[in-house]
Amino acid sequence: MKLADLARLRLTYQPRGLTLDGPMPTGFHHIEVERRLGAGATAYHQAAEALLAYAPQRGLGLRPRGTAPRAAVGVDLLSRLVVLPVPCRIVWVVEDEHRTGFGYGTLEGHVESGEEGFLVERRGDDVYAVVRAYARPASWLARLGGPLTWRLQLLAAKGYLRALQRAVREDG
Repeated sequence: MKLADLARLRLTYQPRGLTLDGPMPTGFHHIEVERRLGAGATAYHQAAEALLAYAPQRGLGLRPRGTAPRAAVGVDLLSRLVVLPVPCRIVWVVEDEHRTGFGYGTLEGHVESGEEGFLVERRGDDVYAVVRAYARPASWLARLGGPLTWRLQLLAAKGYLRALQRAVREDG
């Protein structure tokens, strides 16, 4: 699978966009994790820019390649999980003074069907990263993994948070 191939692929799930504000849909496995990244405007802007440039995915070792260098609705991303292609399309983006983030959905050829959302939020002076996801198996490989698949997804979500933490240097 090549990045150029993704434009012809369809998203594999409904409903869409619920990792932004929910509620999470029934019939899917849900994940929601968060981590405090720091405080202040500098921490927020560092985390927001890192997020929109796919730092969480890079930090996890997924080697994302996108049809744009920065997250925007409609951008296709192709990552690799060892040898497995991970094709996704960005379905929502938010960028303001209190929340920045994006969500992408699975395309045909992904082992799962669902959506993963990434947010950086200002809560007062504190800066938090949030990862929300809903997914279900779309291949025999994901079904075979069963509960192990969900455990690996949770570990990946926590890894995304650690990658964003590394991207932030707290205000002195």
